[in-house]
Amino acid sequence: MSVRVFLVDDHPLFRAGVRLAMEDADDLEVVGEASTGEEAVPALRSPDMAADVVLMDLLLPGRSGIETTRALITEAPPGTTAPRVLIVSMSDEDDAVVAAIRAGAHGYLVKGTPREELLRAVRTVAEGGAVFSSAVAARLSGYFSAVHDLPGRAAFPQLTERERQILDLLARGYTNRRIARELVLSEKTVRNHVSHVFTKLQVTDRTEATVRARDAGLGV
Repeated sequence: MSVRVFLVDDHPLFRAGVRLAMEDADDLEVVGEASTGEEAVPALRSPDMAADVVLMDLLLPGRSGIETTRALITEAPPGTTAPRVLIVSMSDEDDAVVAAIRAGAHGYLVKGTPREELLRAVRTVAEGGAVFSSAVAARLSGYFSAVHDLPGRAAFPQLTERERQILDLLARGYTNRRIARELVLSEKTVRNHVSHVFTKLQVTDRTEATVRARDAGLGV
């Protein structure tokens, strides 16, 4: 059975190049294309264009690739399986890569990736794996090493890594809803984490928690 692929990119030449590359692969089939997130989401919910893997650009007109990825994964209709998303973008900036992962992407390649590497990545993601180009993987390693050494780690050893992340965002003034979007969690889960943070820090509200967090170097 062929892997069904859907392309989301606002550059027709890029989509044409990917489609041509996949025409030579017996196990890959392009079932549809879109130039915007607004076009992609309803199209992918059509049975005729249901895809196993979506190749997603980040810099789309209107709804971004991050927002579109999140919508496809977290807002899939009941009884359906969300497609797996492979980002293919010009950007390899840390924030873009991390945001894509938080939105639910299963891989991240930089445009210009050789044809065979791209096709292998599509197959790997379709099979349940995750793929990152070498440059992106190196940047991720450095990013998460830095996150691991957040100043709050020493100041709040009683908190889990997730609780420190939430405390940092809380200290930045994020609402529970925004924290949930940022970390790809449900609002109920965020509320539970915030409650645990308050208990462990022995504070009664967000203001006290924010003061404690900023004194420790978080939220700035």
